[in-house]
Amino acid sequence: MASKEQSYWLKSGFYTISERLSVLFFGFGSLILLLRTFTKEEYGTWVLFLTVTSLLEVSRVGLQQNALVKFLTTSKKDQEYGKIITASFLLNFIITAFCVIGLLAGSQFFGWLWSSEELSTMLIIYIFTTILLIPFYQCNFIQQANLDFRGIFFSTFFSKGLFFAYVLYYYLSNQHLSLVNLAIFQILTAIVGGLVSYIFARKYLQFSKVIDWQWVAKLFNFGKYVFGTNLNAMLYKSIDKMMIGSLVGTAPVAIYELAVRITNLSEVPTFSVAAIVFPQSARQMAAEGKGSVGLLYEKSVGAILALVIPFILFIFVFPEFFIRILGGDKYLDTVPILQLTIFYGLFIPFATQFGTILDSIGKPKINFYFTILGTILNVVFNYLFITEYGLIGAAYGTITTYIITFALHQYVLYKMLGIKAYNAFYYILDFYKQGYSMTYNFLKAKLINVKAKYLIK
Repeated sequence: MASKEQSYWLKSGFYTISERLSVLFFGFGSLILLLRTFTKEEYGTWVLFLTVTSLLEVSRVGLQQNALVKFLTTSKKDQEYGKIITASFLLNFIITAFCVIGLLAGSQFFGWLWSSEELSTMLIIYIFTTILLIPFYQCNFIQQANLDFRGIFFSTFFSKGLFFAYVLYYYLSNQHLSLVNLAIFQILTAIVGGLVSYIFARKYLQFSKVIDWQWVAKLFNFGKYVFGTNLNAMLYKSIDKMMIGSLVGTAPVAIYELAVRITNLSEVPTFSVAAIVFPQSARQMAAEGKGSVGLLYEKSVGAILALVIPFILFIFVFPEFFIRILGGDKYLDTVPILQLTIFYGLFIPFATQFGTILDSIGKPKINFYFTILGTILNVVFNYLFITEYGLIGAAYGTITTYIITFALHQYVLYKMLGIKAYNAFYYILDFYKQGYSMTYNFLKAKLINVKAKYLIK
């Protein structure tokens, strides 16, 4: 039994990590090629297109994924199982219908907002993509609920890999790649991803003959809170690019996006630690009370900062190194933007662990309200600073929002759990000391072994 359980965790971990690595590899590969293929105006338009479509997809996933996975995981393959899948498919169609209506109604508006008729055309084309993504999402969620991650990896790998190969072909052949053609090709990637996912998920598919509207309502009511939090979080991160596009232009969006993409690399340890901290903090809250949870927050933030700070300092001192690798010399005007946005990484660990801790102690609404507040502040400060300082004002506005929300987060954490933010910096030193001690002892043991072998000879 133990060997089977161990095998499950190894396989699940392998496929999950492989999926994330494939997204990272193909994502950055496509980024590097598109930055060199498109003009700044074209790439900025592409970024704004992805911003709008990502907001739609985040909404769909938030309303469906957690609810479907939760209820399918706890049900057996009986009549209820089939009812849940049927209700979820119906909910998926309903949500997609609203997405289609939104694209039809908003395509002209966004084209006008960002002065791009091409963008309007791309959003209309995306209607076909979002419809064809129904089986992709549905089959992936069903596999996740059945603790099978193979199809999720392969469907993501083939869809993302196909997109990367398409961009690579145009780059190597020196042919012109239009934004409209790139939007059209997304239709094919959605079809391929959906087919691959269906192949792996079909053994788990089971439908009821009638629609159970109670299950439709239950799935929606569970998912609406995740939807609200995810949508606000996405808006929080995207509002600066959207406002740059409307107030400054599409070319500055490309410059800013490159800085943000490099900055986002600092989030990798943040979200990795958050995934570990959530179950641990929930367990400690139940067993030991609030004091232990506060200590866990301070230690986890300290560990993340210990990993992130050297990266932040390196990029701040040598920003041209990363910019030349990703965007080439034509994006060197990104340097002053990157030297500001990179400091987002100092605040993100505190904000992420704030949400993790509140969710684990049963206070998700507080996190939701703070996300809304952060979005509103980001809109206000970005507007004020962009209109005053231009492109770099977006970085000023966003970092101002981070500073204010950081102060409010720490006030709430101190009142609720007695957490003191400055303690995290003490644990940074402990992290480095322990790392040095472990490295020293390891090298010392290796040296002793080498000497012993030499003496024996």
